[in-house]
This record gives sequence, structure tokens and C-alpha cells, in this order.
Amino acid sequence: MLTMPAVDEGAISAREAIAADLARLVAPASVIAAPAALKAYESDGLTAYRQPPLIAVLPANTAEVAAVLRYCHARKLKVVPRGSGTSLSGGALPLADGVLLGLGKLNRILAVDYDNRCAVVQPGVPNLAISHAVADRGFYYAPDPSSQIACSIGGNVAENSGGVHCLKYGLTTNNLLGLEVVLMDGAVMRLGGRHLDAAGYDLMGILTGSEGLLGVVTEVTVRLLRRPPTARALLAAFASNEAAGEAVAAIIAAGIIPAGMEMMDKPAVAAVEDFVHAGYPLDAEALLIVELDGTAAEVDELMGRVQDIAQQKGATSLRVSQSEQERLVFWAGRKAAFPAVGRISPDYYCMDGTIPRSKLPLVLTRMAEMSERFGLKVANVFHAGDGNLHPLILYDANKPGDLDRAERFGSEILKLCVEVGGVLTGEHGVGVEKRDLMPSMFSEIDLAQQMRLKCAFDPEQLLNPGKVFPTLRRCAELGAMHVSGGKLPFPDLPRF
Repeated sequence: MLTMPAVDEGAISAREAIAADLARLVAPASVIAAPAALKAYESDGLTAYRQPPLIAVLPANTAEVAAVLRYCHARKLKVVPRGSGTSLSGGALPLADGVLLGLGKLNRILAVDYDNRCAVVQPGVPNLAISHAVADRGFYYAPDPSSQIACSIGGNVAENSGGVHCLKYGLTTNNLLGLEVVLMDGAVMRLGGRHLDAAGYDLMGILTGSEGLLGVVTEVTVRLLRRPPTARALLAAFASNEAAGEAVAAIIAAGIIPAGMEMMDKPAVAAVEDFVHAGYPLDAEALLIVELDGTAAEVDELMGRVQDIAQQKGATSLRVSQSEQERLVFWAGRKAAFPAVGRISPDYYCMDGTIPRSKLPLVLTRMAEMSERFGLKVANVFHAGDGNLHPLILYDANKPGDLDRAERFGSEILKLCVEVGGVLTGEHGVGVEKRDLMPSMFSEIDLAQQMRLKCAFDPEQLLNPGKVFPTLRRCAELGAMHVSGGKLPFPDLPRF
């Protein structure tokens, strides 16, 4: 269990003073200082690490966000932005001496502009709520993370989230038109808008995926798409992970870009079928879900080609959805993979790395070898079309050493991703989870240049410090071209 430090009377006094100040900037009920109440914010989706914040504040609009940030900037108080808390990389892990800035009250859809095919929303709006709001007019918002029922659009911007349909329709960054952002000093900046493109530096691209280190998003203009007239999904079962991986590569190589292409291995299929009863074949070692959309004629043509490729790669069974309800059931199983695995293991550690599609068979084989070596089972679910892996490492936090082994296992998976030409993260972000692995992918010069960008937005390094960068340097030190290495200055993270 987590052992908390002794109560610091000075910290209590400081907390009370800060709470009183913040209560003059926002509604008093939106300032949370009681230790028991702060426990609700001690962790995000990476529950292995927990740390209550010094204080939490819940502004209700952009003006209040700006006022809180100005106050914290003037007093050199660290700030950790938080959306729905679904981050799986510890991106919203609080600091014991920092203010947690919760954006859940900024949860309104401000405008829907069908003529310009966009919607203006606040950051606390759940991802799926956007599609629900425009469904009656035949529109939707394309990025669809598995957590879309809960994750907020602001968090999606912070992590550049993807989803099962990102192969054809892109990640969050490909579906944004505008942002309103509050900088650490309280300045409000507007980027883009309802128009298709903007002049000048691509600051919106820089902020998307910046994990809350550069600014706090308070408004988002998202692109809306017309629902395709036809969409059908194929379930293709294979006798090995390698055969399924080869089918993925062959489909893309044939010039076919499915709307979505997901893969699950046998442990994941068994867990999901027991949970959702989607009709998945339990004898399959690997299962592909391939969705094609467009006109009926286009879907018919492409579906035939995909089935031919799957058969050539050794598919043991093929099943095409015969109705919209059946298509949704196919996807309901995949999107329930995380909770389904949670039913068969006391704990699981969800990884996130991306590899070239051609390396999929090799990586799956190496992960199986790692599973044997670490003595921990792994269930694989991932966005096969773009090579974004989500291995779920099964462990029991109540067993001494299990969490340590799970973390070492996960670290080796991520290093393998980089080794084969991939990257450390596809959509979950670096946060604290992958922070110390950054040197395996980036040189000292690379990291120093990234930190210079951080310093341009936040020279005092008050906004979400301790995330992403393995070594924290003062902004003044980055003026030199040569940057020497150093011992990690961050304390050990508090673990549950």
C-alpha cells in the first residue's frame, strides 16, 4: 500500500491560504482542499501511481481558468490540468505541492455549424457526446478512442488520441480546426477557427499532443464528417498471430484503406466473448475486425478483395456483418476489451506503442517470449492497421513483485517498438509512464530542442512539470548548444 509522508503543518497552512485566494477567483464550492475530498483526484487511469494534490480547483469558464493560472504564475505554483482522468500514462498525476486544475465543468457544446461541417465545444465534453449531438443530421466526429464514452475532448487534444477508425480518418490532430488556449501566465490565445486552414506557424499542431505542458485548452473546434451510406465489418479468424499480422500488411499493400482494422489475440478474444457475447470464434488464435465504408458498390467490391486476401493468408473462418446492429456488436466487443480483461485479472497494465505494420509478426513473437520470461500473461488488442499496439499485461498488485515485473515487461515491449523502427506511444502519451524511456528514442539534442519549445510557452516550467522529459533543466541552461546529461531530478513516484 502507499505510505504517505507525515502531515506537514506548514503545507496545511499554505493550503488554507491558497484555498482562500482561489475562492475569490471561482465559486467557493469549486475549491477543494479537504484531504478526504482530494483523494478523488489522486490518480488518473494509470492507477499504479497515486498522489493527492495540494489543492484542486474547478473553474467554470475560460475567464476563471485564466484567473487561476495568473494567480498560480504570480506565486510560482505548479499546475496540473485534468480532464476526465482517463489518461493511461499518468499525464494527470497530481503533485503534492501543486494545484490540480479540473476542467470538468467546461462541458457544453457551444455551437454546431453544419454549413462549415464543424462544432465548437468545451474541453470537458465527452468524445462520444459530439457524435450523439449531430447524429440526427447524419454527421459524426471521427476519432473514437475505446474510452470515448468517458474521455473528454480536451484530453483527446492533449494526447492526440486516435481510435479504431483513425486508420482512414486520422487522429485528433487531423480533425481539429481551432483551439482556444490559456497560457500559464493567463494569456488567452486563439488558433484556427471554423475555416479549413490557417496561416502562420502550425501552433495548433504543436499544442495537440503536448500533454498539458504548453497550455490549457478551453475551447475546441472539431471537424464533422458525413456518415458514409454503407459500412460493413468482417470478422476473420486465424490459426496464428503471425498469419493475422501478415493479412494486415497484405490488405494495406493492396491499396485498400479500411475505415478500421483491429486485431485481438486468443486471450483477449476469450475475455471479450465472455463479457459481450459478440459471437467471436473462440478457437481462433487471432481475430481481425476489418470495417469498410463508402457507397454500397464500393463496399461490396472491397469486401470481396479483403476476404480473398484473408483466405490467401490462411483465415480459418470469415463472417461479414449482415446488418448495422451486427456491425455494432462486432465493434462493441473490441471496445469492451479493457473492461473484459479486467474481469479475468485482478490488475492489468495497458501499454501503448507503435510499430511498422510489417514488423507485427516479429513483435508478437517476441512479446510471447517475454511473457514466458516474466511469468506474466498478456492479452493483445490493438489498432492493427496503423501498428498501434495495446498489450494488456495481467498481474496482481497484491502479490509482491508483480507490479515491478509488469513494469519491466512493459518497458521491454516499448524498447522493442523503438528497436524495430516504431515509437514509444501512439495515443496514450508519455506522461510519467514512459518519461524515463525517452532517451531510448531521442538524443540529448532532440530532447533539449523539445524542452526549448516548452520554455517558449512556459519559461518558469510550472505547467504539468515532471511529465514527458526525463531530465528537467532550467530554461536558461538550454541556451547552450551542448547539453550534458544528468541524474533524474524527479523523486520516486508514489505507487499504490
